[in-house]
Order: sequence, then structure tokens, then C-alpha cells
Amino acid sequence: MMRLVQTNGVTLAADSFGDPADPAILLIMGGGASMDWWEDEFCERLAAAGRFVIRYDHRDTGQSTAYEPGAPGYTGKDLADDAVGLLDAYGLASAHIVGMSMGGGIAQSLALDHPGRVSSLTLISTSPGAGDDLPSMSPELQAAFSGGIAEPDWSDRESVIDYLVEDARRFAAASRPFEEEAMRDLVSRAYDRSTNMPSAGNHFIAQGGGHSRDELAKVSAPTLVLHGTEDPLFPYEHGRALAREIPGARLVAMERTGHEIPRVAWDVAIPEIVRHTSVA
Repeated sequence: MMRLVQTNGVTLAADSFGDPADPAILLIMGGGASMDWWEDEFCERLAAAGRFVIRYDHRDTGQSTAYEPGAPGYTGKDLADDAVGLLDAYGLASAHIVGMSMGGGIAQSLALDHPGRVSSLTLISTSPGAGDDLPSMSPELQAAFSGGIAEPDWSDRESVIDYLVEDARRFAAASRPFEEEAMRDLVSRAYDRSTNMPSAGNHFIAQGGGHSRDELAKVSAPTLVLHGTEDPLFPYEHGRALAREIPGARLVAMERTGHEIPRVAWDVAIPEIVRHTSVA
């Protein structure tokens, strides 16, 4: 059910699963990632549990509006406004919001700035933002983010796919085998759908940030926090902090999981999301 949505002066590619009469879930993916990272089967299993599931390409990913690499024409607030525009386009007064990583930051903004649009909140592999009391990312990721790893020739499909697979490996849990074949299939689909893949890096330079403890204390939506116990980007204490600061939030650990939602974690994540969106 792919469609192109015009909102906030941009075009966003969106997709849906299930019956529109069912309770709606809006899936918001993380930085640099298209909606392909919400895999079809993941969405289908939520739909089979009686949910109307919507996923979409952020600006600068997939088939949505793209900007020149290094020059995002938007801020983090614009990305949050895009999510509201999608709800409007689907005729939804509100939805259950599920955000991964940067998408979890967007979800927090929605819950604070548009509380009436958020039926419930699920935050996956997300952080409340910078804090002296929170552990930093792994040394390997620090090296990668500081430019220690050269980018590929973005026009060379195989080189880009190899690069993205190895990048995903750095974010995965170290205690289990990396699902390389599944990841290669995923990033291949993402590459083939993208109109300008190097532009996805704009997410990491667009203006935006985390939320203060005072702000998180004002979140009124029922909140579920799902967090990998081996997350190298936002170590598990970031999930604990979110659950501690958001009133009534419930924390569920995804064992042997890094900064990712691998198939091995679906049997935890999907039932928890279904449960949470049933009682909220």
C-alpha cells in the first residue's frame, strides 16, 4: 500500500499494513534509515495482531524528498512535524507511536508537543539525550563517527552494500552471530529504493537534540521502553534513564541485542508492542 504524501512542503513515501479500522501504529525509524529497516515481516506480524501499521521514509531516505549531502534543509523539529503530517494524511486523530533510535527522539517530541496525537509511546534503542551520568558509545563507534572509516563510492552498489553491512555489524550485539545474510538483503533493498543514499547522512547534522529530565517528566502517554542489553551506541543505562524519567514507563530488556531490532529480538519486541498498544 505504498503512497506518496505531500506534507510540510515535502514528499514522503509511506507504506501500510493491515486494516485501517484497527488501532494505528506509526513506526518511526532511526537516523539515516529508510522504512525498509522496519522489515515487512515485522510489520505483517503487528498487522496480524490487529494493528494498522504505517511506516515511512524520512526526508533524505528512500523515495522521500532528498537534499544535497551535507546541506539538510530542515531541523529535527521538521522531522517531527512530518510525522504529524502523516497522521493527517491517513486521517488519524492519533496513533500509537513506535520510534527507534532517532525515531525515538522524534516520538518523544511528538508526545511533548502534540500529546493529543499520541495514544501510546514505544521507545526502542533510544536515549533521553546527553548526560554526564550516562555512559558513552563504544570506542569502535566513536572512531567510526569521527571519520575513522572511509565512505564508499556511493555509485558502486556492491561497495555501498558491503559498507552498510559492516556498519550494521558495529551496532549489533557481540554475544551472538551477526545475521549477515538477512542484513545484506535488507540493505540491498534499501539501496535499490533510494533516490540519493549519501543524503541520509544529513540526519546527523540537522539541528536537534535530546530532551531534559524536566521535559520527560511531562510525557503523559503510556510509555514502553525496549532496549538492547548490548547497545554500543546508547548503552542499556540510557533505556533505564528513559524509563526512570518518564512517569509510569515500563522497561523491557532485549537480551543479546545491540542498537538494532534483529529477528532474534522480534519474539520479545512484537508481543510487547502488541500488549502495550492493547492497554494504552
